[in-house]
Amino acid sequence: MTDVDRSGQADGTQGAHGPRQGSGTHEGGTQQEVGTQQVGGTQQEGGGAPAAALRTLPVPDLSLVVLVGATGSGKSTFAARHFKPTEVLSSDFCRGLVSDDENDQSASGDAFDVLHFIAGKRLAAGRLTVVDATNVQSEARAQLVRLAREHDVLPVAIVLDVPEQVCAERNAARADRAGLPRRVIQRHQRELRRSLRHLEREGFRKVHVLRGQEEVAAARVVTERRFNDLRHLTGPFDIIGDIHGCRSELETLLGRLGYGLVRDALGRSVDAVHPEGRTAVFVGDLVDRGPDSPGVLRLVMGMVGAGHALCVPGNHENKLGRYLKGRKVQATHGLAETIEQLDKEDEAFRAEVGAFIQGLVSHYVLDGGGLVVCHAGLPEKYHGRTSGRVRSFALYGDTTGETDEFGLPVRYPWAEDYRGRAAVVYGHTPTPRAGWLNNTICLDTGCVFGGAMTALRWPERELVDVPAERVWYEPTKPLATEAPGGADGRPLDLNDVAGRRIVETRHMGRLAVREENAAAALEVMSRFAIDPRLLPYLPPTMAPCATSTEEVGGEGAEGGYLEHPAEAFAGYRADSVREVVCEEKHMGSRAVVLVCRDETAAAERFGVPKGVSGALYTRTGRPFFDDPETTERILRRVRACVEEAGLWAELETDWLLLDAELMPWSLKATGLLRKQYAAVGAASGAAFPGVLGALEAAAARGVEVAPLLGRQRDRAADAAAFTAAYRRYCWRVGPGAADASGAGQAADAAARAGLGELDGVRLAPFQILAVQGRSLAGLPHTEQLALIDRVIAAEGAVASRDAGPAGGGAVDRPGLLATTRRIVVDTEDEASVAAGIRWWLELTGAGGEGMVVKPLQALVRRGDGRLVQPGVKCRGREYLRIIYGPEYTRPENLRRLRVRHLGHKRSLALREYALGLEALDRLAEGEPLWRVHEAVFGVLALESEPVDPRL
Repeated sequence: MTDVDRSGQADGTQGAHGPRQGSGTHEGGTQQEVGTQQVGGTQQEGGGAPAAALRTLPVPDLSLVVLVGATGSGKSTFAARHFKPTEVLSSDFCRGLVSDDENDQSASGDAFDVLHFIAGKRLAAGRLTVVDATNVQSEARAQLVRLAREHDVLPVAIVLDVPEQVCAERNAARADRAGLPRRVIQRHQRELRRSLRHLEREGFRKVHVLRGQEEVAAARVVTERRFNDLRHLTGPFDIIGDIHGCRSELETLLGRLGYGLVRDALGRSVDAVHPEGRTAVFVGDLVDRGPDSPGVLRLVMGMVGAGHALCVPGNHENKLGRYLKGRKVQATHGLAETIEQLDKEDEAFRAEVGAFIQGLVSHYVLDGGGLVVCHAGLPEKYHGRTSGRVRSFALYGDTTGETDEFGLPVRYPWAEDYRGRAAVVYGHTPTPRAGWLNNTICLDTGCVFGGAMTALRWPERELVDVPAERVWYEPTKPLATEAPGGADGRPLDLNDVAGRRIVETRHMGRLAVREENAAAALEVMSRFAIDPRLLPYLPPTMAPCATSTEEVGGEGAEGGYLEHPAEAFAGYRADSVREVVCEEKHMGSRAVVLVCRDETAAAERFGVPKGVSGALYTRTGRPFFDDPETTERILRRVRACVEEAGLWAELETDWLLLDAELMPWSLKATGLLRKQYAAVGAASGAAFPGVLGALEAAAARGVEVAPLLGRQRDRAADAAAFTAAYRRYCWRVGPGAADASGAGQAADAAARAGLGELDGVRLAPFQILAVQGRSLAGLPHTEQLALIDRVIAAEGAVASRDAGPAGGGAVDRPGLLATTRRIVVDTEDEASVAAGIRWWLELTGAGGEGMVVKPLQALVRRGDGRLVQPGVKCRGREYLRIIYGPEYTRPENLRRLRVRHLGHKRSLALREYALGLEALDRLAEGEPLWRVHEAVFGVLALESEPVDPRL
């Protein structure tokens, strides 16, 4: 058996013992594997072992395997024995697909078109692919080698060199090939003989030749993991940016990261160990420009050799490696300094450096595929791939073909378009500070130029840096945020949201967003929404409780209830939810509040400009106030209350995302109130007095109009009730609100709290959705409300400080934040259920809107694993008059309205809930903006699904 393995410029593969750092087959070399010897231009494995000995054929786990052999040599049998059926693409099968006859040679052109297309799709998806065809002609193999290169995988040839007589006997035994001319087999054999000496030059990186039936039968295919595939290593990692010979700063940074240095007898650092078993990962450019490149190499090589670190090559190591191999290179960009420093070391050390650089692999895929480390960055299509093109990009990145005013190449901003799931951590282009862009981050912060040396803790995503001790090398141009990932770039793209989308969620699996819904959401998002960087979440719609059959005072003119707490409690009891919390439904508009500790925190986490410290927006992403200063004033009050309550420190965060209600409803719905509700009230107020007066006058004259008069009086009463219902949601805000009717006490309290222009505005937060590094959506609602209560209670002290001595000291009623009243109900306890119903009746009887019933524990699932509704609304009888019209309670109307279909609304609520949870999880995990907005946009898109808007 012959095995040729020349790596050229491609990544190699590895066995079960992990990466071959510093030795073995690798990208930049042509080193032969141990246990092989050169025989006639190829390598004879085993050095003359018996022909029938067991043969191991190593095949990279992502490669294009090309079987080569004459017809009848047993390629299909071999493929079936060693590979999965789905991995094998047979030319005979493809010929049958296009012509219904596997032996129809006239269909071969179309058959191979099909084969190449399927092979390309498999390779693009990262699947091992085996081509079962004769492949004895160089033209046929050239197409396959080209296909492998297009997809950056290694082409592997397995040759079955079986005697002509054996091939003839096998073909004769097949009914469909019994008449195959002998000359066809002879031609295949001649072409095979001519091919053997050229396979390596054609581009095959591994060539396995099996001679005779015995070797074919004794062969065993073993898939090897690629050198760059370290997905089994899960960390934790400390990824360190470009060092450039700054040994002292490296030692300081390792100390900051918790590593203990190990020194040799001469006091030189030769290793560093973390007590918790963390692994350092170096992104390359260890050498050049700095004062001690040998010292850096000695330390890093020691850590890698001891298994305490990984390292990928930088372009500076690549150039140094070529110099150490005797190649002609220009000693520029700091290489001259490194050569001078290495000349002071002994030959053994220089040889060790050369071998170390020779063994470096272009990039590593780590942590289950969630992390990619390379020197200059890497698009997703190259992750885990092996080719000279991949190595070149990983070492040098890509350029636009232009040069800047300093004569340096302009880097192509690949990170702006990056949409991969894996985080890409790299260096290469110095930038003043490290920053995330689309799940990529550049850690080269120009230490050698007087900047800093930066490390990223993974999976914590925490940055740690140390300043440079001095400017060791004057930069050609000033440091600027021009590195891919160092600028704001284009964080969102139309392709992220356009068309039909499938969003993967953790709580409901794959959720589809239809194209027409996406188009509607795009219209709203692009024209009316706030800055997307400040829009990390949209609240889901909420389904009502099941339709009630309860009557008010029995059957009669009073009618009955359309919604009642009894159905809400029964519904959760049926879902095995015993404890629920009933929360007051405020008379306002749903609001999401993003409040940061200060403008600096907002800029660092959300990338917003100076003067912005958060956001206050509606459930469709629109700003509540056109004036940014009004928003900032509300945020200042909330921020101060959070500080007073001690939540910044307790929750270890610099920002909070709150779900809330902003009151009054008229603050945002003035147009709706005037055009839809007030118009009805005004019309009824103008019409009914005249109608009733005329009917009463007719009745006084003895005309029989009593039934008609009674109906009109009922209608007038219904209209009055309708007007009274919507007026409860309207009150004046701003200066003078303290003297307005309706909300006078609240507004007066606001005035005394020093709110000024916000007099009369109330904000009722009821849930903390997320904080820095974690989602709080799974926190039980009682714990959520307890945290909120502390914030609200703190407003008294805040308001006193704001009011100052002129305000008369303490303020009795803070004016902005409002408490959410609630009661906990045991759905299996009749007394508790009755108490919950009484509480709702009292709430709505006093003019309240109703309540929201939620499982006490969040993220509750049924026995079958499906999510339980996170909450149902149970609205009061008089509030529903606004929704369904003044006369909805009349028995004939109520009977019709009770036939309402809630299935679609409930499905919509659950899907939006799952998308909202996904957005919060992605936000907390620091995923890129486009990933967060994929879920946020999905919520907004589902809002355009057709459903009864009254539900």
